[in-house]
Amino acid sequence: MKKIVFFGIGLLIIVSINPAFGHKLIPHDDSHRDFDTALQIPDHKISWAIYENLGTNEAKFYTFDAKQGDPFYASIVIPKIEGLENYSPTLVLMKEDNSNIQKIIYEKGFPGNEFYEPFGQVTYWERQELKAEIPDNGKYFIIVTDEKNQSGKYSLAVGTIEDFSGENMFTLLPKAWLDTKLFVNDYVSIGILFVIIFMLFTIPTIIIIKKRKMKIKA
Repeated sequence: MKKIVFFGIGLLIIVSINPAFGHKLIPHDDSHRDFDTALQIPDHKISWAIYENLGTNEAKFYTFDAKQGDPFYASIVIPKIEGLENYSPTLVLMKEDNSNIQKIIYEKGFPGNEFYEPFGQVTYWERQELKAEIPDNGKYFIIVTDEKNQSGKYSLAVGTIEDFSGENMFTLLPKAWLDTKLFVNDYVSIGILFVIIFMLFTIPTIIIIKKRKMKIKA
């Protein structure tokens, strides 16, 4: 019992104050399926992450405004889940007028290099990266699309500057942890966390009640 409680306290501390989670998650309702409904990225230089499910022959659209000379970074990673070893959607960057199109296909071998993300305790397979300099002022689109008749999960990262200014870390980070666990279908960790939270709140209450009963009997 003590081990479980100590584990729970440690996990809660990590979830609440761990500063290593560099990407701010952008929530969405999965409706960004074309240019008109593209998901808005507030500032392409800030480090964002977007968790996605993508079906066969589907595409997801994202948009941002940029200025000439701005650095641009985007990458795709795949959660290390059985069945996704060979999954690799295509990454496209294009200007609103269909000029300056860059199309990046992952062709480096599978399942790919791994990296471990300690905040969410998740291992990912690396896929393609896109580094560029914005050629002109204007509106740009990122498109992630299936060209291999595959379905799966991916995380799209955009930007490199970590910026949590003005954010409530005690609400932002726990929600990000929960969203990450849901993204990789890790319901066991979610269940354990809620059991631990329940125990941390109920055990002190039980102890207080027992002490009161002992005082009454005395």
